[in-house]
Amino acid sequence: MPPATFDYLLQELSRAIQGEVLTDRLSRMLYATDASPYQQLPLGVVRPRSVEDCVTLIRFANSHRIALIPRAAGTSLAGQCVGEGLVVDVSQHWTKVLEIDAPRRWARVQPGVVLDVLNQQLRPSGLMFAPDPSTGSRCQIGGMMGNNAWGLHGLHYGTTRDHVLEVKAVLSDGSIVRFGPLNPGELDIKLTQDSLEGNLYRAVVEAVAEQRKIILERYPSSRGIPCNQGYPLDLLAQGQPWVSQGRLFNLAPFLCGSEGTLALVTEATLKLVPLPGERILVTAHFNSLDEALRAVAGILAHQPVAVELLDKTIIGLAQNNPEQVKNCSWIIDDPVAILLIELEEKGDPLQGRGEALVADLRTSHGCYAAPVLAFPEQAWAVRRAGLGLLMGMPGRHKAVTGIEDTAVAVRDLPAYVARVQTLMARYGVHCVIYGSAGRGLLHLRPALDLTLAEERERFCAIMVEMAELVKEFGGAFSAKHGDGRLRAPFLEAVLGPEIVALLSRIKQAADPRSCFNPGKILAPPPLLESLRTQKEAPIESSLTFFDWRKDQGLQGAAARCNGAGVCLKQAGQGTMCPSYMAAGEELHGTRGRANVFRQVLALSGGLTGENSPLLKEALDLCLACKGCKTECPAGVDMALMKAEFLQQYQDRHGVPWRGRILSQFQHLARLGSWLPAVANWILASKLLQRVLKFHPQRQLPLLARRTFSSQLRTRLPHIHTGPRGEVVLINDLWTEFFDPQIGMAAVSCLEQLGYKIIVTPWLSAGRIQISQGQLRLARNLLEEAVVRLYPHAAEGKPLIGLEPSELLTFRDEALALLPRGESRRKAEVVAGKAQLFEEFIAQEAAAGQLNPSFFDSQPRRILVHGHCHGKALSGMQPLLDALALMEGTTVESIPSGCCGMAGAFGYEQEHYEVSLRIGELVLFPSVRQASAGTLICAPGTSCRAQIKEGTKVLAYHPAELLQKSLL
Repeated sequence: MPPATFDYLLQELSRAIQGEVLTDRLSRMLYATDASPYQQLPLGVVRPRSVEDCVTLIRFANSHRIALIPRAAGTSLAGQCVGEGLVVDVSQHWTKVLEIDAPRRWARVQPGVVLDVLNQQLRPSGLMFAPDPSTGSRCQIGGMMGNNAWGLHGLHYGTTRDHVLEVKAVLSDGSIVRFGPLNPGELDIKLTQDSLEGNLYRAVVEAVAEQRKIILERYPSSRGIPCNQGYPLDLLAQGQPWVSQGRLFNLAPFLCGSEGTLALVTEATLKLVPLPGERILVTAHFNSLDEALRAVAGILAHQPVAVELLDKTIIGLAQNNPEQVKNCSWIIDDPVAILLIELEEKGDPLQGRGEALVADLRTSHGCYAAPVLAFPEQAWAVRRAGLGLLMGMPGRHKAVTGIEDTAVAVRDLPAYVARVQTLMARYGVHCVIYGSAGRGLLHLRPALDLTLAEERERFCAIMVEMAELVKEFGGAFSAKHGDGRLRAPFLEAVLGPEIVALLSRIKQAADPRSCFNPGKILAPPPLLESLRTQKEAPIESSLTFFDWRKDQGLQGAAARCNGAGVCLKQAGQGTMCPSYMAAGEELHGTRGRANVFRQVLALSGGLTGENSPLLKEALDLCLACKGCKTECPAGVDMALMKAEFLQQYQDRHGVPWRGRILSQFQHLARLGSWLPAVANWILASKLLQRVLKFHPQRQLPLLARRTFSSQLRTRLPHIHTGPRGEVVLINDLWTEFFDPQIGMAAVSCLEQLGYKIIVTPWLSAGRIQISQGQLRLARNLLEEAVVRLYPHAAEGKPLIGLEPSELLTFRDEALALLPRGESRRKAEVVAGKAQLFEEFIAQEAAAGQLNPSFFDSQPRRILVHGHCHGKALSGMQPLLDALALMEGTTVESIPSGCCGMAGAFGYEQEHYEVSLRIGELVLFPSVRQASAGTLICAPGTSCRAQIKEGTKVLAYHPAELLQKSLL
């Protein structure tokens, strides 16, 4: 079909439905991939708003032979959401929980409802939707049904299909149907219908009737092995009408695992279960993987609700990850493998069951340590982060998906893994091994570099041999994550041609024109076709400003994103990604930006080519909050990537006036400090706001009447000689010119606590220049600052900073921006001694140098909003610990992410509204609802400005609060 004709047809479709039809290249790039290795530009994206939209869309697709690719959160690992067609995105408008019937324990929902959101609504009723995949914070019910998802407690709760009662769907001819349980008489009526629905019922029933024996033999579920291969004929074969006392015939569960190839689901009725009772987690440590695997069968006799395996690779990655290392305190010594075994109260005393399990592990299974965790969140956090941690592995070799979904009988795990390890050794490949050992499923991920042709060939060979090995063990090749286009080529090898023929008949009956998600489960494209790694092109490190060598280039930094979507967070769940929390658009999440970044890099011209404006648009609402650097398990640093792009883009297209002016901000502030009244008059003028394109409702920060340096020169001599040692206070741009009272409070506080203070001349870390993409200027400023600070750092003196964005630049960007050699070496020394004020206070308290006796014990309540960079690179705990030295004080952390100001971002006219929306997510309401007399603490100058403008409440730096509390 000619492009002009196709564009015209999509315009017609857009006019015919209430939802959106997106055909621009940027939207297509955003939906070109999921969490699988595949990437293929779709023809467009459709976001239906109603069932009528779905009917119209399906009829349109059939008329023009266009494929429809259903998609929810896009976290599928086997390419279920990737293809050449129209992506049908249910995540935007199909997000309602329609009805909850707590007494009868069911809920009726739309397919775009996020699992954790649903369970939050159910919690007051004491109920939940049981399947718990590790992607629960963003996966949606439609996607869970499409892939028949299950999670850490699958041993106890089973899979999604075990909890789906009824489904409302649109078939491939546009007819609307409702699938639910049918007794034999009701089924007979369905079989006589002269309709597409009748065709589907007849095809399914005839398939089971003809080959029931082979179905039960070939599908491993009859042997207790989880299976997501093909369509679940085995589920029906074990029920009515073939088993008189079996479960009622029901095509609603049958659709679970069909990957959107049979119908478009618009509504589902879900079975609910009571919230779990008391649980404990036994963490069994082993010196060998084989010992851990041999223990699993015996552990099942203790009736656990979960048994998950972590191998040495996952453990090591977690212990070296800035976000996950805090979750590793329970790990003892250096285990090769750990089994996470969860027990739930079941009548017998839980403590006794735990003690019996630990004794069994120690005496019979070679476990050298088995600490019992009453609060197991840390251990489960490490397990859930597994996939993301693997994508952050250093080097070009990544633990690739493909054979990560195999399962065998639990008793066969030791022998099966031994064969797998022999196979991997023959190919010279390291293989990560972790997963749901209690169900016989292990995520086997060989480390390969799929950018190399020989490695792709090795990948194919491993897939072929593994399919044969799984069949030999009578296991499942797709046990959890489904077939998609990744494992579909091996379906016949595992299940046999007779089963594949049955599946093809069912697909033909339900979807005669192959409209629904073709190439998934059946008739897949070649295994290596459309691999995203084949679309990458090398980029010389000399062409970049930051040092990307640890990622093997800028592409490697973008390719850290595996598509699992941890960044698709709801408000209150963390820092990344604030603009996604406010807008809910794929474009404004770290995953979306990384996808566009990776694709633009691979196109002609790269960052400065004709597609670079698309990347500029994708990065427009990135606040450079740094949340992704630590909260993304793979460590995607979008703030650093954005700064790199802006510099290269501006080298070609020029620096906008606003960027030019802001990049000279430190010089303008110094000039203004000579006549602050005049400068403040200019800063308050509407003319300047128009020149800078700042929003007229914003008040620009005003210069202090006297600089910090000036006030220091005229203050009374301090009386302390510093018995606790000498420290260096970094006088940054904001402290010097805008917030000298904070600097004075810090000096007073540190001196009264017994430290001798050296205050530097005012220094700039280049933070503003980095945010504006002026990396050459930032490098010069950083080099100058490092030269000033290095002698102090070399002498071992703490370098204390007050403004998080400035201080933490020395610990972060400086180490990638300054040239390798002497400059980098000095920067590393400075970074090693650079501390936030609150970090220093907390560290000294932990070392016994400081204690609550230095401060008053007056009762007060403090609400704390952490700075984004502080939360990402330092964490909230030092700030909370420092404030906790005031013993009479109740300190509470506001569960806010970014404040929304982010330096100049919140002032910019085009970003003003989204800046306020971000503030309104959590921060503003928390401040407004605080009781009278509550103090607000915010270390960042931008945060304090945002709080003041958004709530009319004054927030304080921690140095001010601690100084006022000193005795």
